[in-house]
Amino acid sequence: MLPPALLLLLVCSGRASALSTVSVPSPPSSSTPPSAPPAAESSSPSSPATPTPPPPPTPSSASPPSPASTSGTAAPSTAKPSAARQKPHIVFILADDLGWNDVGFHGSNQIPTPNLDALAYSGLILNNYYVTPICTPTRAALMTGKYPIHTGMQHTVLFGAEPRGLPLSETLLPQHLRGQGYDCRIVGKWHLGHWRREYTPTRRGFRSHLGPWTGHHDYFDHTAVEKPYWGLDMRRDLRPAWDLHGRYSTDVFTEEAERVIGAHNASTPLFLYLAHVAPHSGNPYNPLPAHDEDVAKHDIIPNYQRRRYAAMVHRLDESVGRVVEALRRRNMLRNSVIVFSTDNGGPAEGFNINAASNWPLRGVKHTLWEGGVRGAGLLWSPLLARPGRVSRQLMHVTDWLPTLYRAAGGDPGALPAIDGVDLWDALSFDLDSNRTSVLHNIDDVFGVAALTVGQWKIVTGATYNGTWDSWYGPSGRDDPVVRQYDVASVVGSLAGKAALAAGTPLTPDLVWGLRELAEVNCGAEDGDHTGPEVSGPAACKPLLAPCLFNVATDPCERRNLANRFPAVLQHLRQMLRDVNSTAVPPGNLPWDPKADPQHWDHTWTNFGDYEKTS
Repeated sequence: MLPPALLLLLVCSGRASALSTVSVPSPPSSSTPPSAPPAAESSSPSSPATPTPPPPPTPSSASPPSPASTSGTAAPSTAKPSAARQKPHIVFILADDLGWNDVGFHGSNQIPTPNLDALAYSGLILNNYYVTPICTPTRAALMTGKYPIHTGMQHTVLFGAEPRGLPLSETLLPQHLRGQGYDCRIVGKWHLGHWRREYTPTRRGFRSHLGPWTGHHDYFDHTAVEKPYWGLDMRRDLRPAWDLHGRYSTDVFTEEAERVIGAHNASTPLFLYLAHVAPHSGNPYNPLPAHDEDVAKHDIIPNYQRRRYAAMVHRLDESVGRVVEALRRRNMLRNSVIVFSTDNGGPAEGFNINAASNWPLRGVKHTLWEGGVRGAGLLWSPLLARPGRVSRQLMHVTDWLPTLYRAAGGDPGALPAIDGVDLWDALSFDLDSNRTSVLHNIDDVFGVAALTVGQWKIVTGATYNGTWDSWYGPSGRDDPVVRQYDVASVVGSLAGKAALAAGTPLTPDLVWGLRELAEVNCGAEDGDHTGPEVSGPAACKPLLAPCLFNVATDPCERRNLANRFPAVLQHLRQMLRDVNSTAVPPGNLPWDPKADPQHWDHTWTNFGDYEKTS
């Protein structure tokens, strides 16, 4: 093999920060995709200069498809964001703990998700999209456009009794969009701090909020257990929502989203952040809350816990369809941008009393393997120039802030220093991604870090002492009775019908073609994780030494290439050290007993604003 020079660009501290060119051997396959050229990106704390991106291209300037994605047969859209048209409505739907293998558009027939699939096939399937390994850091990254190491949110989640939150010095996505004339609403989970009122959603850019402040709750009684504490966690703005007791959380949030859309003045652009708690597990006494009729619909699944999880995903998928239909009824859909994303990889059975699947990816939630950080995501909009394809553009959750700000008519160059990159043109016109690397996280408390640059990924250290570093199913492809993929249900779903009405129709050929392209294939040994490459002398043991993978040819992270490409490994290790020098310390604080809900009428509240009453 020839040893060509590989240009490694660091985006970990934020922007296009070109490092030295190193001469390294090619990866072991000739199928390595072309790397994206350096491009203008937003600036970070370490490089404050922020190039101003060009205006959105006109239809005549649309470039032909690049190797960054794989197109289906959908006709190009003629709608584009421009200064002349009304600002688009933006709906961001965030799922909680949804696994890579828990959506139909990634190839599994086990859990039907017709509404999500319809949006994915008629929009963009984001197949090279990354989130962080756990909840709070991802939400912080989404709201700020910054890596968690730059906001102090990089170590574990924010607990209800912690006297901290996302730093008030940060300007959040809804605050930026309000400056563009948007009416900003949040429905669902917050999980970015509530110990004082000023940390809560309606003090940080949102005009209204219905949902919990902490990381999880029971879907029926809406209480959150964080041992030894327990209390109600459901709010209307700042008021406890006792009246919603007994109503299923997913339905509550769906109905509130429908109400917000129904009451909205469509001449004003809407930003709706719908952050479902589903399918996160509930409290220990009812870990997978679901309606019995939904569980019965999935009796084809052998594992009972997995059936309950599937029922939760089913209700989540219905919610997506209802929200899309609500936009159609108000004639808002043709001028909408809809994003769907998970917040992290799924927790497999036995982890967090849940039953998700990231098959065939390695790892689970709270790990830095692909199964923990490669997110199920999609982007749908009639404003996309080239919809109906599998996007291979490298993307990180931090990129949504500048990308949506651009779609809203803002200038990302005017934003403060962030780590996110404006990818609107890359996604819309199928151009090479401006992003060339992703920092998955650096957590010095746990001693773990991971970074992807081009096709190379370094993983060092392991959470849970490596006990969740394997591959976990189910695959959904080898069940005794496997249901057939129902294309008709996708096309006929609420989202499928609404997409047709909005000018992004689906065809069976498009569905089958994109579904095949979106499924991760780990090669002839797919499903065999017992061979010498994962158990022999060269196998990855990240607690002992850093591991190196070519995730372009080995997305399942089976072949540790650290010994074969030591120069690449050492270069990435130095890059990790460099970016870690820009980190701020984790902001975690000891739990404050004053937060105990028993002091506050058995509710989780702003305990920092009051004196104890009992």
